[in-house]
Amino acid sequence: MNLRLVARWTVGSLLLVMALLWLADRLWPLPLPKDDLARVVLAEDGTPLWRFADADGVWRYPVQSREVSPYYLDALLTYEDRWFYQHPGVNPLSLMRATWQNLTDARVVSGGSTLSMQVARLLDPHSRTLHGKLRQLWRTAQLEWYLSKEQILNLYLNRAPFGGTLQGVAAASWAYLGKSPQHLTRAEAALLAVLPQTPSRLRPDRHPRRAQEARDKVLRRLGEFQVWPQSAVDEALEESLLLAPRQEPSLAPLLARRLNRPDSPPLIRTTIDASLQRRLEDLLMGWRARLPEHTSAAILVVEEQSMAVRAYLGSVDINDARRFGHVDMISALRSPGSTLKPFLYGMALDAGLIHSESLLQDVPRRYGDYRPGNFSMGFTGAVPASTALSSSLNLPAVQLLEAYGPKRFAGEMRVGGMPLALPPMAEPNLALILGGAGSRLEELVSGYSAFARDGKSATIRLQPQDLLRERPLLSPGSAWIVRRILSGQARPDRDPRAELVQRPVLAWKTGTSYGFRDAWALGVGPRYLIGVWIGRPDGTPVPGQFGLASAAPLMLQVHDVLTNRDSQRGITAPVKPVPTNVGVAAICWPLGQPMSRSDPNCRRQRFAWTLDKTTPPTLQALDQPLSVGLMEKIWVNAKGLRVAANCPGAVSRDIALWPAPLEPWLPRIERREARIPAPDSACPPPALAASSPLSIVGVREGDQLRLPASSSHALRLELSALGGSGRRWWFLNGAPLGDSANQDSINTSFEHLGRYQLSVLDEAGQTARVEFSVVD
Repeated sequence: MNLRLVARWTVGSLLLVMALLWLADRLWPLPLPKDDLARVVLAEDGTPLWRFADADGVWRYPVQSREVSPYYLDALLTYEDRWFYQHPGVNPLSLMRATWQNLTDARVVSGGSTLSMQVARLLDPHSRTLHGKLRQLWRTAQLEWYLSKEQILNLYLNRAPFGGTLQGVAAASWAYLGKSPQHLTRAEAALLAVLPQTPSRLRPDRHPRRAQEARDKVLRRLGEFQVWPQSAVDEALEESLLLAPRQEPSLAPLLARRLNRPDSPPLIRTTIDASLQRRLEDLLMGWRARLPEHTSAAILVVEEQSMAVRAYLGSVDINDARRFGHVDMISALRSPGSTLKPFLYGMALDAGLIHSESLLQDVPRRYGDYRPGNFSMGFTGAVPASTALSSSLNLPAVQLLEAYGPKRFAGEMRVGGMPLALPPMAEPNLALILGGAGSRLEELVSGYSAFARDGKSATIRLQPQDLLRERPLLSPGSAWIVRRILSGQARPDRDPRAELVQRPVLAWKTGTSYGFRDAWALGVGPRYLIGVWIGRPDGTPVPGQFGLASAAPLMLQVHDVLTNRDSQRGITAPVKPVPTNVGVAAICWPLGQPMSRSDPNCRRQRFAWTLDKTTPPTLQALDQPLSVGLMEKIWVNAKGLRVAANCPGAVSRDIALWPAPLEPWLPRIERREARIPAPDSACPPPALAASSPLSIVGVREGDQLRLPASSSHALRLELSALGGSGRRWWFLNGAPLGDSANQDSINTSFEHLGRYQLSVLDEAGQTARVEFSVVD
């Protein structure tokens, strides 16, 4: 009976103890760490770019034990807890030894804490009293019950203090040594193993001698216990304490902010190349002094093949409030200026509207109340499509968009992954091609990827897990031709049978938005896409700033950095095959068609890139009268004079004429009156469709006008137009000057010396032009 009673009491006591332990575990659960918003943004190779501290200002770089050097694990376990994998969380022998030493010396000589006990204290800090020790033992028991040894070790690797705001061996390794914890030497591993003992006292950046003495103590213990060969220990002891300059991760801050979402993991991985990002940030900081006040800049570098973002600079300096450094201009909506023109020319090639040398008109035009002008001075008259694109002429682009259709262009851009933002309730119009819509730098770079990816545009990839998404925007052939034009290789070899090759050179395009608010430069290099924006984030103008002068030099410098890096690494760009439907044709102006050089209607021969062996005829402006065509059928007699069709000996002849608006820019021998023979009075032909020629009165071609010598006033001219019909619109150096009714005059002033081009346009589409100079 007594034995049964004892057994019952024993079982009851055990059940009671288990119940109390269960209750205690429920009342005081193990305070495992939760996501406290301490995150690290990483480059592709794991280098920390930026860190977000927790509520206590602490930043950590989460790692697993397999991601840490074996040297560090050897040093840590040998110095802190040799029996970590054998004991149940508490090492009785170590506790007894530490207690005896502390009692006999009446002071703390050594500690008996295991790694599990240290983790328990990190999770639930407590005082060094008996109550605190019991609390630590309770937490240790909970740790060993709920977690594996590997999980407990990982908690220590990520929560151990290393001085200041650093927690965890990875954060310490990057901060003190500038390297990953995977690549620690034996000496570095020993140093990091001992720092958590007294981190403030042993911080190597503040107390290098103390830190080295503590490191050497660990190294000697590793040799004493034969964990490492003595020769390796001796070599490590001779290694000096070398630290990298102490700095917290501070690269790509605006990208880090963009990716730091509430659901982000502690480690936010990106596709950034850390060394390239650092190099370009230094480069952009050097440019800051060259930028006007309150002006920022953005750079985006994307690898063409993978569309991985290798450098992301959203502003000059995130800490520069005067330049609105906190605004990410890579994702900001801005006016793209002329950067959309290459897409229009590519689509026009695909639609069969033009070939690379099609004749376009750079002359004054009027579209209702819209009168576009060129960014550069004046108009050039007849211009090939390739030159119009490479020189970024506005009027030919507007002519092309009018023929293609603004709504069609905007729709094709949207379907191809390049949406253009318009004001509410607004519809696409002709101003679209000159920047009359909104776009983002990252969208423009994605669109320009079509010129490197056989006509398919692809979205940029910021993180390794981002999928590569691409959409057809252009045909491979038109993309190839446009890229060729933008790279300065616009005209093919004169021999149509010459081998076609795609040279790995930079193709690029600039743009400037209305009022000098945005300066753009987009580059398509052998391996990288480059996007550069410069301007004021608040949208105020920057007088004198434009893409070619502001953004292009920075883009070219970035290209040089990328080229030199690839050259040093022995990386060469692959040679891409030329699309099979791209060919070469010899065409003649003004008709834009292939013909013999000896044909009298071949006024100028040019060699053009073509698609599918098609050569579209010269594109006529939609507002030009159909009665004035490019081919005039006449009848001439034996004397070469023009006669009626029923006259004796009359022979028909087709004469190619230039588009009527180009007349003022043509040599006299090419103008209409010189190309069409004079009529024969004996058998006169019917009158040709013509209107009263338009001319400018008030200044003559080639005049040299002088500023008033005895007056401080500017030179004033009264200008009027003779001939033509209806209202007149005046342009000075390509910019709208004003308008006048019928024969009324217009007054203008000239304050600066130089050469001027004056143009006038009437309601019938006729133009007149004079060039003159103002001299001192």
